[in-house]
Amino acid sequence: MKRSKILFGCVFAFLLCLFSLPQPKHAYAATEAKGECVVEVTSRRILHEKNAEIALPMASTTKVLTAIIIIEDCDLEEMVVIPKEAEGEEGSSVYLRAGEEYCVRDLLYGLMLRSGNDCAVALAIHHSGSVERFAEVMTQRAAMMGAEDSLFKNPHGLPDGEHHTTARDLALISAHAMENEIFREIVSCKFYAPRGWKNKNKMLWEYEGATGVKTGFTVAAGRCLVTSAEREGMQLVCVVLACPEMYERTAELLDEAYTEYNMVPLCDASAPWEGFEVKYSFCYPLKKTELRALRFADDLLSPLPEKKGNVVGQMKIYLENSLLFSQNLYIM
Repeated sequence: MKRSKILFGCVFAFLLCLFSLPQPKHAYAATEAKGECVVEVTSRRILHEKNAEIALPMASTTKVLTAIIIIEDCDLEEMVVIPKEAEGEEGSSVYLRAGEEYCVRDLLYGLMLRSGNDCAVALAIHHSGSVERFAEVMTQRAAMMGAEDSLFKNPHGLPDGEHHTTARDLALISAHAMENEIFREIVSCKFYAPRGWKNKNKMLWEYEGATGVKTGFTVAAGRCLVTSAEREGMQLVCVVLACPEMYERTAELLDEAYTEYNMVPLCDASAPWEGFEVKYSFCYPLKKTELRALRFADDLLSPLPEKKGNVVGQMKIYLENSLLFSQNLYIM
């Protein structure tokens, strides 16, 4: 259709400008992780992966899922009486004592900033009545987020032979979590003044645009890191599992993704689509080399209805033969 070709030509010329911005490069290559994945949050498009489907332990990055379940299901101002099971939990701790009272919000900050395993146990029992039951909920909810190759046996990530995820699954879980405003607020916090807790995640200080998420380490899992960052309107999540140089490797992967991809606006709800109204905007991460593979089309009724607000058909956006997005068109 002639109008579609004209529209594509205008969009293509605009998009070329987006890819001319310089991006930083690292002077050396950091050690790769056993499992790696980079995903764009809104589209869930995988921008990089290496061994992303291999089952691996993930240490305290487990707490990403723990936190988002608690945020979605619980009243953050509700007070929690610390159960005896949480006191003295091994590994990282904020030194909770049985019988003390904390609000759910404080425990979430202790969980994500200080990696408190005791906070994880207290929150799990508060939510489900037991650690075991909460772990079942974790596996179920992870699958709903697209993470179908993960099994959770506890809320903190301490070693368990059956407790595992994949880099891709953890990236999808984290992308889901980063769409929650409260979660973003917690994991981007460098210092939680009410309790005097400083965030352990060095990426918040060392990487431009970093917005979270969680570190992890056990001997079994090695060094693990989930990082979110946002630049030029593109929000990415990067997962590295079993990575000796987890900060350096994460920075490399994010820099590469920001160099290769731009978040491209392909449809704007505030502007007509070839004379018809659309309800939703759509952006998608694309490489410069993919721009010519975009295809815009519409499928219109014949004859066209005349009444304002009537559906007249659909607009569709393809990348080669893959449908990226479609929505109804309306009479203006």
